[in-house]
Amino acid sequence: MNKFSIVTRIGIALSAMVALTILTLLASYWLSEKADHDALAINVAGSLRYQAYQYSWHAMHDPENAATVATALNESWNHHVFNRFKIEDNELTDLYTESMASWQAFQQQVAAGEISSEQLVAAIGPQIDQINEFVTAIQQDAEQRIRSIRSIQVLSLFASIGLALVIFYWLRTRVRYPLEVLTQAARRIGQGDFTARVKHPMKDELGVLAGTLNKMNEAIGFMYGNLEKRVDEQTQAIQKSNIRLQFLYDTARTIIEHSPGYHDFTAIVNGLKRASEVDDIELCLITEAGNKPYLQVQPIGAPIDPCEGVDCSQCVNAGGGVSVMDGLRIYRFPIDREDHNYGVLVARCPISEQLSDWQQQLIQSVADQLAVALSLKQEEEQVRRLALIQERTVIARELHDSLAQALSYLKIQVTRLNKAIEKDNREVIEDVSKELKEGLNAAYRQLRELLTTFRLKVDGAGMLHALQTTIKQFNDQSDIAFRLDYQLESTPLVPHEEIHLLQIIREACQNAIHHSQGTDVVVKLAQDENNGIHLSIEDNGVGIPENAEKLNHYGLAIMQERSRHLGGAISIQRRAVGGTGVYFEFAPQYILERQDAPTTA
Repeated sequence: MNKFSIVTRIGIALSAMVALTILTLLASYWLSEKADHDALAINVAGSLRYQAYQYSWHAMHDPENAATVATALNESWNHHVFNRFKIEDNELTDLYTESMASWQAFQQQVAAGEISSEQLVAAIGPQIDQINEFVTAIQQDAEQRIRSIRSIQVLSLFASIGLALVIFYWLRTRVRYPLEVLTQAARRIGQGDFTARVKHPMKDELGVLAGTLNKMNEAIGFMYGNLEKRVDEQTQAIQKSNIRLQFLYDTARTIIEHSPGYHDFTAIVNGLKRASEVDDIELCLITEAGNKPYLQVQPIGAPIDPCEGVDCSQCVNAGGGVSVMDGLRIYRFPIDREDHNYGVLVARCPISEQLSDWQQQLIQSVADQLAVALSLKQEEEQVRRLALIQERTVIARELHDSLAQALSYLKIQVTRLNKAIEKDNREVIEDVSKELKEGLNAAYRQLRELLTTFRLKVDGAGMLHALQTTIKQFNDQSDIAFRLDYQLESTPLVPHEEIHLLQIIREACQNAIHHSQGTDVVVKLAQDENNGIHLSIEDNGVGIPENAEKLNHYGLAIMQERSRHLGGAISIQRRAVGGTGVYFEFAPQYILERQDAPTTA
């Protein structure tokens, strides 16, 4: 066992206390055992005086019984309580021996008659005094033993108190105080203070515990510090990743919301500089046939154009990769999509440095997004061109099918009028004049309808709102009650489908106003179980005539043309209950696309 062990020291202290107690008890027991026969010895010694007086009296007055008393007296001198005086060597033993020898000599003198009766009283006195001295010596010896027992007990008491104080001081300095220090250190550690240290110079259990606690605290502090450092590093990395993701999100949202312009490109390049932590970044955009950028964007605060005096075609047409020039490491990220090159993103850094993988990936992602944005912008412009061409084609077709034919008819009538004037044919002149008047009125009406048609649009409110607006206009323009039954709220229609349907409905309603002579028109749009679109415009008028396709009735032909554009069939017929019904049905584009889509297992 370790000699510095607290358990060993506590054991030694307890052993010392027990040993002191045992020694005290043994000494007290030994002294008390020796003093156990002191009272009997004093009593027997005291009886010697009485027996001496009794012997002297019998020697003087009853010589016959004197021998008996002498025998009893000798037995008292040889009492077993006096045996210890025979084996010990001290003053009390000498006094006992002298007293007994003196009495025996006196008794022999009395028995021999050497001492007369008259002298006996005087001679017995010294013997009694010697016996008294012997009794007094025995009493003093007994008292001395009692005092020794008391002294031992007092010394044991003080020794126990002293030892207890020593043990208490040792426990306080070597156990209690170190335990308090260890407890305080443990509390500080529990509160997150890993700088707490315990100083305990002893090599006992508490010292080992203190050393272990210090080492553990150092290890935990080191690990905690490393953990905090790693957490800070991870937090900074997450913050940087968040900045990069936010930048990519903002860039994608900008691209989705609208086609990016110069200011958008500038904001994207500035954001890329902050997100990628690359100061020297440049965006160069070129046309498909160009060899010099039409747009060159650098971050705010960038130095003078580094490409000044350099052949741009060597950079924008070189493709992706890394090159070294003028002490700079140059990274090129092409902006291309579907074999179309829109430009290049250039990043530069000192030749002693290089871009990390995440920086290259970020810049490449931005280049890809810019390629998508420019591609969408180009497609949007192409769609606008096609829409403009289609719109002009529609205008030309509308003018050809309506106003151009009316003007052609009026031109023919003017020719007839010229010939009638040459022949002075009043009847023909009046007939032509009437035809010209009706033709001009019809042409004017068609012109107004064409203007209304060209101004017509389906805005962001949707097809239903456009139909409701149209029905309201017809209700305001005539005495006929127009009603709408719209059941296509869950059916998606593309813009050209909405425009053609709206124009067919307008044309049919205009015909009802001009020719039906009815009071009620119902417009109904619905979808059947096969997802086909059904349109019906029914009035309660006089019904369509048999020669509806006569001259100047161009609206029916236009409706036929629009129905063919939607890939459907239109029919115009008299209703059995009276009036005219226009019926049209077609398959919407989303149904056709779904049917053409390849199936997957």
